This record gives sequence, structure tokens and C-alpha cells, in this order.
Amino acid sequence: MFILVEMVDTVRTTPWHFERKLNDSIAEELNKKLANKVVYNVGLCICLFDITKLEDSYIFPGDGASHTKVHFRYVVFRPFLDEILMGKIKGCSQEGVHVSLGFFDDIVIPPDSLQQPAKFDEAEQVWVWVYETEEGAHDLYMDVGEDIRFRIVDETFIDTSPTGPSSAETSSTPSTEEPPRKESPYTLVASISEPGLGLLSWWTNN
Repeated sequence: MFILVEMVDTVRTTPWHFERKLNDSIAEELNKKLANKVVYNVGLCICLFDITKLEDSYIFPGDGASHTKVHFRYVVFRPFLDEILMGKIKGCSQEGVHVSLGFFDDIVIPPDSLQQPAKFDEAEQVWVWVYETEEGAHDLYMDVGEDIRFRIVDETFIDTSPTGPSSAETSSTPSTEEPPRKESPYTLVASISEPGLGLLSWWTNN
């Protein structure tokens, strides 16, 4: 679930932090810059693990701050494919079941990756597993807040860096189009289609 990633960055230390130890100031700046941020094709940064190397610091003309090239290792959330995780159902939609780990919410289980046969209850806004037995079919609801065990099957990174306005946006003609939907920079796709996966209550009560 968590990995150590080696990174290199140049950290700017302001003059009023010169009285502190350089390692402490740099560690604080790295966590301000990276903690709880998604780095493209790397994962969700959690916290600094350690600093492995500090190169020479420089002060440039017109800037009283020091600039130090830093080699460090960062704790990153990036589950490997086929890893089994546990979370809680955050909500359901036609797109599937949305799962949260508490610190990461962008996990979706598409309809074709649910236990089958499954149906979406429009009134309750939940997915339902139609569990068939010798006595007949039983509806098992995937309610919000339920604990769920799932397997990671795919991941998607989207570069959400700001871009300049397009030529259409810079024209004087007012646009009537809706603003684009905000996309998540890092999304995990999961599955519960195998035995033993799904809501914990399904397997503990049977």
C-alpha cells in the first residue's frame, strides 16, 4: 500500500529560518510542498521519510534565501495491482460503488466488477447484490459506511497542472458551455467480483 520513493528537489529556506537546523527547515518545507499532494505517475505523498543527501546551499543576487538541492525519500500511497485493501463505502452512483480509506477517497468499483448479479436501486441510491440461494433470491444492500474488502485492478493518473486559456476562451464571444468537471489526479479502480471480497457483513453472517 505504501512505498518509499527517492526524490530530488531544490528547497528555498528563508532568512528567518537560518537560526534553525538546516535539516529541520528543509524537512518542514518538503512536507508543506508535498504532503497530501498527488505527484503525477508517482502516487499520493504522505510524509517525509528521511533526507539522504544535502548538496551545497547558494544565495542568489536579489534573494536573501538559501537554495539547497536535496535528495530525500518520501512515503507515498500507491497500492500495487491485485493488492487486497479494506475501506468503507462512501457512496453509490450509476458509475459504481465509491470507497474511502479515510485519507484517500478516489476509489471506484465499476458495476461489472461487483458481485453478480447486481442492480442499482434508484430509490435508495445504492447497489444491491442479488444473492441467489435454494430458498430464493435475497437483496444484499451496499449501504454507505459499510466495511468493504476489495482488490485493486487498475489505476489512473491525470495531469491536472494548470494550462493557459484556449483561443476560444480568449475570444470576446461569451461561452455558454458548462465548466469542465473537476477530475481527480489519481484514481484507483477496484473489484469485488471474487468470493471473499465485498462487504464484511456478507461473509461474517453466512
